[in-house]
Amino acid sequence: MDMATANAAARATAGHGFPVDATGKKAEPHPALWIAAYFSCSAPRARRESRRYLRRALGREPRARDRFRHILYFATTIHDRVYLINEKYEAFRITIEGEALMREQVERGTGAFLMGAHMGSFEVIGSLGRRRPGLRVSMAMYEDNARKINSILAAINPEVRPDVISLGHLDAMLKVAERLDCGAFVGLLGDRTLGEEPVHAVSILGERAYLPTGPMRAAAILRRSVIFMVGLYRGGNHYHVVFEPVADFSASSPKTRDDAVRAAVERYAALLDKYCRSDPYNWFNFFDFWQEPRHSRKRKPAA
Repeated sequence: MDMATANAAARATAGHGFPVDATGKKAEPHPALWIAAYFSCSAPRARRESRRYLRRALGREPRARDRFRHILYFATTIHDRVYLINEKYEAFRITIEGEALMREQVERGTGAFLMGAHMGSFEVIGSLGRRRPGLRVSMAMYEDNARKINSILAAINPEVRPDVISLGHLDAMLKVAERLDCGAFVGLLGDRTLGEEPVHAVSILGERAYLPTGPMRAAAILRRSVIFMVGLYRGGNHYHVVFEPVADFSASSPKTRDDAVRAAVERYAALLDKYCRSDPYNWFNFFDFWQEPRHSRKRKPAA
Protein backbone atom coordinates (compact mmCIF):
# COMPACT_ATOMS: atom_id res chain seq x y z
CA MET A 1 0.00 0.00 0.00
CA ASP A 2 1.35 3.43 -0.97
CA MET A 3 1.68 5.67 2.10
CA ALA A 4 1.61 8.75 -0.15
CA THR A 5 -1.86 7.73 -1.36
CA ALA A 6 -2.99 7.06 2.21
CA ASN A 7 -1.69 10.43 3.34
CA ALA A 8 -3.48 12.07 0.42
CA ALA A 9 -6.67 10.57 1.85
CA ALA A 10 -5.87 12.22 5.17
CA ARG A 11 -5.36 15.58 3.44
CA ALA A 12 -8.60 15.15 1.52
CA THR A 13 -10.52 14.83 4.79
CA ALA A 14 -8.90 17.92 6.32
CA GLY A 15 -11.40 20.65 7.08
CA HIS A 16 -14.43 18.40 6.78
CA GLY A 17 -16.52 17.40 9.76
CA PHE A 18 -17.02 13.77 10.68
CA PRO A 19 -20.06 12.48 12.56
CA VAL A 20 -19.90 12.39 16.35
CA ASP A 21 -22.57 11.46 18.84
CA ALA A 22 -23.85 13.51 21.78
CA THR A 23 -20.94 12.46 24.00
CA GLY A 24 -18.34 13.59 21.48
CA LYS A 25 -17.43 10.08 20.42
CA LYS A 26 -17.21 9.17 16.79
CA ALA A 27 -20.12 7.53 15.06
CA GLU A 28 -19.55 4.80 12.51
CA PRO A 29 -16.24 5.63 10.73
CA HIS A 30 -17.73 5.80 7.23
CA PRO A 31 -14.72 7.55 5.64
CA ALA A 32 -12.41 4.81 6.96
CA LEU A 33 -14.69 2.13 5.58
CA TRP A 34 -14.57 3.77 2.16
CA ILE A 35 -10.76 4.04 2.29
CA ALA A 36 -10.47 0.40 3.37
CA ALA A 37 -12.84 -0.76 0.65
CA TYR A 38 -10.88 1.20 -1.95
CA PHE A 39 -7.54 -0.33 -0.95
CA SER A 40 -9.06 -3.78 -0.66
CA CYS A 41 -10.11 -3.54 -4.32
CA SER A 42 -7.19 -1.60 -5.81
CA ALA A 43 -4.02 -2.66 -3.96
CA PRO A 44 -3.29 -6.31 -4.82
CA ARG A 45 0.25 -6.24 -3.42
CA ALA A 46 -0.98 -4.85 -0.09
CA ARG A 47 -3.66 -7.56 0.06
CA ARG A 48 -1.10 -10.25 -0.71
CA GLU A 49 1.38 -9.08 1.91
CA SER A 50 -1.40 -8.57 4.46
CA ARG A 51 -2.47 -12.17 3.98
CA ARG A 52 1.09 -13.47 4.37
CA TYR A 53 1.62 -11.41 7.52
CA LEU A 54 -1.72 -12.38 9.09
CA ARG A 55 -0.98 -16.05 8.45
CA ARG A 56 2.12 -15.66 10.65
CA ALA A 57 0.50 -13.46 13.31
CA LEU A 58 -2.75 -15.41 13.69
CA GLY A 59 -1.20 -18.87 13.30
CA ARG A 60 -3.90 -19.85 10.80
CA GLU A 61 -5.16 -18.98 7.35
CA PRO A 62 -6.75 -15.51 7.62
CA ARG A 63 -10.39 -15.24 6.67
CA ALA A 64 -11.75 -12.51 4.43
CA ARG A 65 -12.92 -10.54 7.46
CA ASP A 66 -9.42 -10.73 8.99
CA ARG A 67 -7.89 -9.30 5.84
CA PHE A 68 -10.46 -6.52 5.59
CA ARG A 69 -10.11 -5.72 9.29
CA HIS A 70 -6.35 -5.34 8.86
CA ILE A 71 -6.79 -2.73 6.12
CA LEU A 72 -9.67 -1.09 8.00
CA TYR A 73 -7.47 -0.56 11.06
CA PHE A 74 -4.88 1.13 8.86
CA ALA A 75 -7.55 3.31 7.23
CA THR A 76 -9.00 4.21 10.63
CA THR A 77 -5.66 5.44 11.98
CA ILE A 78 -5.28 7.59 8.85
CA HIS A 79 -8.81 8.95 9.33
CA ASP A 80 -8.27 9.59 13.05
CA ARG A 81 -5.10 11.52 12.27
CA VAL A 82 -7.34 14.45 11.30
CA TYR A 83 -8.97 14.49 14.77
CA LEU A 84 -5.69 14.12 16.66
CA ILE A 85 -3.79 16.78 14.74
CA ASN A 86 -6.72 19.14 15.28
CA GLU A 87 -6.50 18.31 19.02
CA LYS A 88 -9.98 16.79 19.21
CA TYR A 89 -8.83 14.50 22.02
CA GLU A 90 -12.29 14.26 23.56
CA ALA A 91 -13.33 12.07 20.60
CA PHE A 92 -11.09 9.26 21.89
CA ARG A 93 -10.56 7.02 24.87
CA ILE A 94 -6.79 6.84 25.31
CA THR A 95 -5.30 4.46 27.86
CA ILE A 96 -1.62 4.40 28.77
CA GLU A 97 0.67 1.58 29.88
CA GLY A 98 4.14 2.48 31.14
CA GLU A 99 3.29 6.02 32.25
CA ALA A 100 5.49 5.63 35.36
CA LEU A 101 8.46 4.83 33.14
CA MET A 102 7.95 8.02 31.15
CA ARG A 103 7.40 10.12 34.27
CA GLU A 104 10.64 8.82 35.74
CA GLN A 105 12.51 9.64 32.54
CA VAL A 106 11.06 13.18 32.46
CA GLU A 107 12.11 13.75 36.08
CA ARG A 108 15.62 12.51 35.29
CA GLY A 109 15.91 15.22 32.63
CA THR A 110 18.46 13.39 30.50
CA GLY A 111 16.26 12.81 27.45
CA ALA A 112 15.74 9.44 25.77
CA PHE A 113 15.01 7.82 22.43
CA LEU A 114 11.47 6.64 21.71
CA MET A 115 11.71 3.72 19.27
CA GLY A 116 8.53 3.10 17.33
CA ALA A 117 7.49 1.15 14.25
CA HIS A 118 4.98 1.26 11.41
CA MET A 119 2.43 -0.08 13.85
CA GLY A 120 -0.69 1.59 15.20
CA SER A 121 -0.86 5.38 15.39
CA PHE A 122 2.09 7.67 16.01
CA GLU A 123 -0.23 10.69 16.15
CA VAL A 124 -1.91 9.38 19.29
CA ILE A 125 1.52 9.25 20.96
CA GLY A 126 2.36 12.72 19.72
CA SER A 127 -0.90 13.98 21.21
CA LEU A 128 0.35 12.97 24.67
CA GLY A 129 3.33 15.28 24.26
CA ARG A 130 1.05 18.22 23.44
CA ARG A 131 -1.23 17.46 26.40
CA ARG A 132 1.37 16.83 29.12
CA PRO A 133 3.69 19.61 30.29
CA GLY A 134 7.34 18.58 30.38
CA LEU A 135 6.89 15.81 27.81
CA ARG A 136 8.66 17.24 24.77
CA VAL A 137 8.90 15.00 21.73
CA SER A 138 10.98 15.62 18.60
CA MET A 139 10.81 13.28 15.62
CA ALA A 140 13.87 12.28 13.62
CA MET A 141 13.22 11.08 10.07
CA TYR A 142 14.70 11.22 6.60
CA GLU A 143 14.14 14.40 4.63
CA ASP A 144 11.54 13.09 2.15
CA ASN A 145 9.40 11.78 5.00
CA ALA A 146 9.89 15.00 6.95
CA ARG A 147 8.57 17.02 4.00
CA LYS A 148 5.55 14.74 3.65
CA ILE A 149 4.72 14.97 7.37
CA ASN A 150 5.02 18.76 7.38
CA SER A 151 2.83 18.96 4.26
CA ILE A 152 0.13 16.82 5.85
CA LEU A 153 0.18 18.80 9.10
CA ALA A 154 0.02 22.11 7.24
CA ALA A 155 -3.02 20.91 5.29
CA ILE A 156 -4.85 19.66 8.38
CA ASN A 157 -3.84 22.20 11.02
CA PRO A 158 -1.40 24.98 10.05
CA GLU A 159 -0.98 25.94 13.71
CA VAL A 160 0.69 22.62 14.55
CA ARG A 161 4.45 22.93 14.13
CA PRO A 162 6.14 19.73 15.23
CA ASP A 163 9.86 19.59 15.90
CA VAL A 164 11.15 17.37 13.08
CA ILE A 165 14.87 16.65 12.67
CA SER A 166 15.83 15.74 9.11
CA LEU A 167 18.26 12.84 9.03
CA GLY A 168 20.91 12.46 6.35
CA HIS A 169 22.56 15.81 7.07
CA LEU A 170 25.94 16.34 8.74
CA ASP A 171 24.39 18.26 11.63
CA ALA A 172 21.54 15.80 12.28
CA MET A 173 23.27 14.03 15.18
CA LEU A 174 24.20 17.40 16.70
CA LYS A 175 20.54 18.44 16.63
CA VAL A 176 19.48 15.11 18.16
CA ALA A 177 22.07 15.49 20.93
CA GLU A 178 20.91 19.06 21.52
CA ARG A 179 17.29 17.99 22.02
CA LEU A 180 18.33 15.16 24.35
CA ASP A 181 20.53 17.50 26.42
CA CYS A 182 17.45 19.68 26.91
CA GLY A 183 15.56 16.68 28.33
CA ALA A 184 13.41 16.04 25.25
CA PHE A 185 12.47 12.67 23.79
CA VAL A 186 13.57 11.92 20.23
CA GLY A 187 11.31 9.56 18.29
CA LEU A 188 12.59 7.18 15.63
CA LEU A 189 11.06 4.34 13.64
CA GLY A 190 13.32 1.31 13.81
CA ASP A 191 11.60 -1.28 11.63
CA ARG A 192 12.66 -0.32 8.09
CA THR A 193 15.99 -0.10 6.32
CA LEU A 194 16.91 2.69 3.94
CA GLY A 195 19.75 2.50 1.46
CA GLU A 196 22.57 0.18 2.44
CA GLU A 197 22.62 0.70 6.19
CA PRO A 198 23.78 -2.26 8.33
CA VAL A 199 21.14 -4.72 9.54
CA HIS A 200 20.92 -7.40 12.20
CA ALA A 201 19.06 -10.69 11.69
CA VAL A 202 16.32 -11.31 14.27
CA SER A 203 13.29 -13.55 14.70
CA ILE A 204 9.80 -12.03 14.39
CA LEU A 205 6.72 -14.27 14.32
CA GLY A 206 8.96 -17.31 14.04
CA GLU A 207 10.75 -16.19 10.88
CA ARG A 208 14.02 -14.40 10.20
CA ALA A 209 13.74 -10.66 9.62
CA TYR A 210 16.33 -7.90 9.26
CA LEU A 211 16.29 -4.73 11.32
CA PRO A 212 18.56 -1.69 10.93
CA THR A 213 21.19 -1.19 13.63
CA GLY A 214 21.64 2.54 12.98
CA PRO A 215 18.98 3.87 15.41
CA MET A 216 20.29 1.78 18.31
CA ARG A 217 23.88 2.65 17.45
CA ALA A 218 23.00 6.37 17.61
CA ALA A 219 21.50 5.83 21.07
CA ALA A 220 24.62 3.91 22.16
CA ILE A 221 27.00 6.62 20.89
CA LEU A 222 24.99 9.29 22.72
CA ARG A 223 24.67 7.03 25.81
CA ARG A 224 20.93 7.39 26.18
CA SER A 225 18.08 5.09 27.11
CA VAL A 226 15.77 3.65 24.47
CA ILE A 227 12.05 3.21 25.16
CA PHE A 228 9.70 1.28 22.89
CA MET A 229 6.53 3.16 21.97
CA VAL A 230 3.36 2.12 20.19
CA GLY A 231 -0.18 3.53 19.95
CA LEU A 232 -2.40 0.50 19.37
CA TYR A 233 -5.85 0.95 17.85
CA ARG A 234 -8.29 -1.36 19.63
CA GLY A 235 -11.57 -0.63 17.90
CA GLY A 236 -14.22 2.04 18.29
CA ASN A 237 -12.59 5.20 19.67
CA HIS A 238 -10.06 3.35 21.86
CA TYR A 239 -6.29 3.70 21.55
CA HIS A 240 -3.89 2.02 23.95
CA VAL A 241 -0.46 3.64 24.23
CA VAL A 242 2.42 1.46 25.45
CA PHE A 243 5.89 2.40 26.66
CA GLU A 244 8.39 -0.35 27.49
CA PRO A 245 12.12 -0.21 28.21
CA VAL A 246 14.45 -1.48 25.49
CA ALA A 247 17.99 -0.54 26.50
CA ASP A 248 20.00 1.76 28.72
CA PHE A 249 23.25 2.78 27.02
CA SER A 250 24.30 5.26 29.72
CA ALA A 251 27.16 3.02 30.86
CA SER A 252 28.10 1.53 27.49
CA SER A 253 31.69 1.67 26.28
CA PRO A 254 33.16 1.44 22.77
CA LYS A 255 34.43 -2.08 23.56
CA THR A 256 30.99 -3.44 24.40
CA ARG A 257 28.97 -1.24 22.03
CA ASP A 258 28.47 -3.76 19.22
CA ASP A 259 27.15 -6.45 21.56
CA ALA A 260 24.93 -3.94 23.36
CA VAL A 261 23.48 -2.69 20.06
CA ARG A 262 22.70 -6.22 18.86
CA ALA A 263 21.04 -7.06 22.21
CA ALA A 264 18.93 -3.89 21.98
CA VAL A 265 17.82 -4.68 18.41
CA GLU A 266 16.83 -8.19 19.54
CA ARG A 267 14.85 -6.77 22.49
CA TYR A 268 13.10 -4.38 20.12
CA ALA A 269 12.32 -7.30 17.77
CA ALA A 270 10.86 -9.27 20.70
CA LEU A 271 8.52 -6.36 21.47
CA LEU A 272 7.43 -6.15 17.82
CA ASP A 273 6.72 -9.88 17.96
CA LYS A 274 4.74 -9.47 21.19
CA TYR A 275 2.44 -6.77 19.85
CA CYS A 276 2.04 -8.37 16.42
CA ARG A 277 0.59 -11.33 18.29
CA SER A 278 -1.55 -9.40 20.78
CA ASP A 279 -2.77 -6.75 18.31
CA PRO A 280 -2.23 -8.30 14.86
CA TYR A 281 -4.30 -5.79 12.88
CA ASN A 282 -2.01 -2.87 13.87
CA TRP A 283 0.95 -3.92 11.69
CA PHE A 284 1.18 -1.52 8.73
CA ASN A 285 4.17 -2.79 6.77
CA PHE A 286 2.35 -3.81 3.58
CA PHE A 287 5.38 -5.27 1.82
CA ASP A 288 7.61 -8.33 2.19
CA PHE A 289 9.06 -7.29 5.53
CA TRP A 290 10.88 -10.60 6.00
CA GLN A 291 12.89 -10.43 2.78
CA GLU A 292 16.63 -10.05 3.26
CA PRO A 293 17.90 -6.69 1.94
CA ARG A 294 19.97 -6.96 -1.23
CA HIS A 295 22.97 -5.17 0.24
CA SER A 296 23.03 -7.65 3.12
CA ARG A 297 23.12 -10.57 0.69
CA LYS A 298 25.96 -8.94 -1.25
CA ARG A 299 28.13 -8.69 1.85
CA LYS A 300 28.00 -12.42 2.60
CA PRO A 301 31.23 -14.27 1.79
CA ALA A 302 31.10 -16.79 -1.03
CA ALA A 303 30.71 -20.41 0.05
